Amino acid sequence: MLDVIGLSILSGAHNAIVPRVMDLLKQNKMDNVIVVVGGIIPDQDIDGLKKIGVGAIFQPGTTMDDIVQFIRGNVKPRGVPAVL
Repeated sequence: MLDVIGLSILSGAHNAIVPRVMDLLKQNKMDNVIVVVGGIIPDQDIDGLKKIGVGAIFQPGTTMDDIVQFIRGNVKPRGVPAVL
């Protein structure tokens, strides 16, 4: 089972790629998957991406610790699978 998808976009195509990914997740009944986006994302595009369901946006300079903390704080832990 998938918990998080991370997209790193440096091309400026985030307004084309991210909505498509979000639509595909919805079509496949995977709206519970957290999507995080990193890269060159202009401030004026952040609200629009969050409105379509992006969980977090990490711009240049974000520390790995901040990203890890976000994921750990937002992904629900699962039980350990039984070993047969």
